[in-house]
Amino acid sequence: MSSDSSPEAIKKSVRLYVGVFVALLFLTLVTVGVSYIHLSSGKAHALALFVASIKASLVALFFMHLAHERKIIYATIGLTAILFVFCMSISLYL
Repeated sequence: MSSDSSPEAIKKSVRLYVGVFVALLFLTLVTVGVSYIHLSSGKAHALALFVASIKASLVALFFMHLAHERKIIYATIGLTAILFVFCMSISLYL
């Protein structure tokens, strides 16, 4: 029997997933709350993208199990993030 199926490991895993779920709920409330704040369009979009990026990272890391992957996965995700920021910055100047 592997140590991953022990009751303690299962409880730890469930606590982690519940914590991520609570964080996603909180960030969703932040997103809704920000929509009621009167910000300029650029600031509102930047803040919305920032919160959405955090939520997407939580989903990818924990629910897609990328937190335990090899370093090449992190390099690919990092490159994707850099290219995303580059593409968004280009659209600001056009």
